[in-house]
Amino acid sequence: MLTLKVLSVLLSYPEAEMLAALDEMAGVIEQENLLLAAHKKSVLALIDTYRSADLLDAQEAYVALFDRGRFLSLHIFEHVHGESRDRGQAMVNLLQMYEAHGFEMSTHELPDYIPLFLEFLSQQEQAEAMQLLHDAMPVLSLLGARLTERGSEFSAIFDALAGFAGEPEALAEIRLQAATEGEDETLVNMDEIWEEEAVSFMGAGDTCKSQTATVSPITITPRDQYLKAQNHSL
Repeated sequence: MLTLKVLSVLLSYPEAEMLAALDEMAGVIEQENLLLAAHKKSVLALIDTYRSADLLDAQEAYVALFDRGRFLSLHIFEHVHGESRDRGQAMVNLLQMYEAHGFEMSTHELPDYIPLFLEFLSQQEQAEAMQLLHDAMPVLSLLGARLTERGSEFSAIFDALAGFAGEPEALAEIRLQAATEGEDETLVNMDEIWEEEAVSFMGAGDTCKSQTATVSPITITPRDQYLKAQNHSL
């Protein structure tokens, strides 16, 4: 499913190679025709925004949107576990799944980085890819809702993913959270956050134990716990 690969690239930090491949990416979206009509139109519109873009301007805008706070972090488990040891365990489980499928990470990014996760899914059988994507939708839908609140064209990517995998049951609650949570004050409160979360990122010793094969490494916490964790991080 090269469409997922295209979405992965569009959600990544803009590079010259991406700008040179815009026609190829648009061709994949058109030819595979896996997206719903409205989502396809929006993704193609996002691709078109790069056609006349200056690379440095695109990079600056990307960093300002995704890298200056937690609300739009592109790391799945940061929205569930913060920087706690639980996130470290979740990362270990996800990395083990990648390795079990012969997927080698050729990037310095962490395994829960969404563009990397989408690249992995693009190489899997469609049924398995859709199930794993569905497992991650509570977080992906929250990001999409936050981007929609900001009027960002990147919301097209998350709408397209929801079209693939289906929307989470708590979508109404997720959208309400995005609409009412206020500004992301991560940078303002960074000193307090680091003081509260001064833990070993990847865990330590025997805490890194594998999950059983029947447990999805992308399983998100139960819906009420998830929303409480999000509200606690504000």
